[in-house]
Amino acid sequence: MLEEIIIAGFGGQGVLSLGQTLAYAAMLEGKEVTWMPSYGPEMRGGTANCITILSDLAISSPIISVFDTAIVLNQPSMDKFGPKVKKDGLLVYESTNIMTVSDRKDIKIFGIPAAEAANKLNNTRVANMILLGSYLAKKPVVKIDSIIQALSEVLPERYHHLLPLNRQALETGLELIETVKVQ
Repeated sequence: MLEEIIIAGFGGQGVLSLGQTLAYAAMLEGKEVTWMPSYGPEMRGGTANCITILSDLAISSPIISVFDTAIVLNQPSMDKFGPKVKKDGLLVYESTNIMTVSDRKDIKIFGIPAAEAANKLNNTRVANMILLGSYLAKKPVVKIDSIIQALSEVLPERYHHLLPLNRQALETGLELIETVKVQ
């Protein structure tokens, strides 16, 4: 198994934490991982992305320019990374924020209304976990339980009361992707 992922959006959308949590969960399952963040100088609102690579074997380089999967949370990231998904790859995007979607026919594209679903869960900060759940529905590279375990080990104790909400967000993402059609 080798999965090369780009996760991209604005700072403050949970882009880096999504990638880091995925990498940590894979580590807990004994996989090889790399996580390489990239972000602008702004605290919030600037660009942010990370490359997360998961593999059963040693990873030769964390520097890649095309991806098996892109998880995209804003329009500039769609414009930049949509074309960089490999043929037969997967593009999962936040459909309430992105108006112009890639028109590629050689990849699977799923628009997930994660922000809207997060509002229904009364916490807009879990939109990233909803997108992660949707991704894992199509590519189950790690178990949901591993994601929750990773969160419990990475999050400070004062946020552990949010673990059930994060599980609910992941499960919402698993369900949502089954209700949207491939574009």
